[in-house]
Amino acid sequence: MSPLIYTPMTYADFITFWPAFQSIVAAEETYAIDPDITLADAYHLWCSVPKVTFAVKDNQGQLLGAYYLKTNAAGPGKHVCNCGYMVSPAARGKGVARSMCQHSQQTARELGFEAMQFNAVVATNEVAVALWQRLGFDIVGTVPNAFRHAKHGLVDTYVMYKAL
Repeated sequence: MSPLIYTPMTYADFITFWPAFQSIVAAEETYAIDPDITLADAYHLWCSVPKVTFAVKDNQGQLLGAYYLKTNAAGPGKHVCNCGYMVSPAARGKGVARSMCQHSQQTARELGFEAMQFNAVVATNEVAVALWQRLGFDIVGTVPNAFRHAKHGLVDTYVMYKAL
C-alpha cells in the first residue's frame, strides 16, 4: 500500500465517509453509537466534539478511514486522550487501522497527551484487540456484558491503555 495521507477531516470528507460510518454503526458490532444517528449528529460526534479528526486517504485521494482524538476526561484527567477509528470496508486488512493508531499516538504526543485510553473495545472484535495489543496497549479492565452485540448478544468490553 502506498503511504497514507492524513488531513483534518472536512465536512465534505465526512459526507464521503458517511456511508462507511453508517454501515459500521448499523452493524452494532464495534461502536456503541445509535444506529439511527443522523448525519448532523454523527458529524458533531465525530468531527466537532474531538480535539482533532483526520481523514485518511490514499495517494489517489480515496478516503480509506477516519479517526478522532479527544481528551478522555477533564481537569486532572486531561493528560489522557481517547481515540476512535473507522476503516472503510474496502480498505480493511490493508494496514489502515495500524497506521491510524500510530499516527494518532504521534499526534497525541505533539498535543501534550501523556497516555491514550480506549474506553470500550468490544471483546469480540478480536482483530482490533490483537492489533492494539501489538501496538503496546494493555487491557486494564473488563466491563462484563457492557455491549449488546447484534450477533452475539451481551459481550464484554475492554478498557485498554498505553502510556505515551
